Amino acid sequence: MELFVATGNAHKLLELAPALPAQTLKRPEDAGLRGFDVEEDGASFMDNAMKKALTLYRLIGKPSLADDSGLAVRALGGAPGVLSARYGSPDGGETKLDAAGRNRFLLARMAEEEDRSCAFVCCLVLVLSEDRFFAVQETCPGQLLRESRGAGGFGYDPLVWLPELGKTVAELGVDEKNRVSHRGRACARLNGLIAELDRRP
Repeated sequence: MELFVATGNAHKLLELAPALPAQTLKRPEDAGLRGFDVEEDGASFMDNAMKKALTLYRLIGKPSLADDSGLAVRALGGAPGVLSARYGSPDGGETKLDAAGRNRFLLARMAEEEDRSCAFVCCLVLVLSEDRFFAVQETCPGQLLRESRGAGGFGYDPLVWLPELGKTVAELGVDEKNRVSHRGRACARLNGLIAELDRRP
């Protein structure tokens, strides 16, 4: 299936492609849509993913896929959550901290917390028509470290320890990450749904 991904972030496309190898992923620009951007103001990952996918579908009329993801820390009531990409920004998001700055901010807030339970969350929404869509949401649970470890990945990856693997997410290889990460698990679910669509008469 040819899917247009509702993002202006080239890195997101590169991360999704290996986890959706049977699909052809396209950018909004490939449909002639320049500067695609949607304000992520939803209260949940599902809200944001649906808004982005539906917005893109209404603009181009082709199957549209959106991802919304982030880190949820139990001791912080699920924060940073949907604000993961702009967590700690002094003005609520207009001036974003870089990844290292967000990590430092999170660690400072968690300095006195003993409960380090956390999970990456990924919601994928695939819109096939105005009234037909599929949504999957998966997690990658772990423990928040007290300092960064590993040079791979991006964002909060160096802070999240996966006890069953003895590594942080930033220390995983590409294949291993696609297998166990929140996005990899969500993509596996979506692949199954698309395979069912292909078998329908």
